[in-house]
Amino acid sequence: MKIVVAIKQVPARDSLLRAEGSWIQEADLTWEINEPDAYALESALQLREKNGGEVIALCAGPERATTTIREALAKGADRAIHIADDGVDKLDTLGIARVLAKAVESEKPDLVLTGLQSDDLGYGQTGVVLAELLGYAHSTIIMSVEVEGSGIRVKRELEGGWYQNIALPMPAVLTIQSGSSKLRYATLMGIKKAKSKEVRTLSLSDLGVSADPVARISRVYLPHKSKSTQMLEGSPKEQAAKLVEKLRFEVRAL
Repeated sequence: MKIVVAIKQVPARDSLLRAEGSWIQEADLTWEINEPDAYALESALQLREKNGGEVIALCAGPERATTTIREALAKGADRAIHIADDGVDKLDTLGIARVLAKAVESEKPDLVLTGLQSDDLGYGQTGVVLAELLGYAHSTIIMSVEVEGSGIRVKRELEGGWYQNIALPMPAVLTIQSGSSKLRYATLMGIKKAKSKEVRTLSLSDLGVSADPVARISRVYLPHKSKSTQMLEGSPKEQAAKLVEKLRFEVRAL
């Protein structure tokens, strides 16, 4: 089984906005692997351990993204493809999906896994658009994946604590939900092996893709903080039941 995992390097969550509010301040910024993509990588590694094959980390980003790629290789990815081009940062969802699709086409994988969304932009669209461009079956918010014959069976998370189990043919694109499994750490041996693993470097011109985005971010804002109070009425027993319901289905703390 050949699995391609699309990973993204994102700014740390304590990043500051630029003065004009167009984007975050990138000077002296800490970069890290997108957390939802880390869960996609973990799912791919678990599938390889059960079914054999190889895991390929695919990352589009400037030169600094090599640290994120090496992290994926240290955790167990067999090789990597790095679309190393500064123009990638200017692309929108459609643009980045086109870039990833071009890189995936030559690999002809059984599965393509991505995180549900990115921690910086949070669009949650790249995996779905990528599937459409490739012509692959797809499903989102995936909690688990099992191989069944020539296809797969996946467990999807729905709203209100419900789940859905569906069968899909391969090849397929899946977006993995965060928290779907326990993330592994890179071992010392894994870090050493990562130095000798293949990293294929491509540019946007190699893929025949332009860096002209369809959509652009004009301004970003800090989240607006607000507070609200809800009074639970009824007897103590009724209030307790209402509280449990809210914690379970609204706050999702239970």
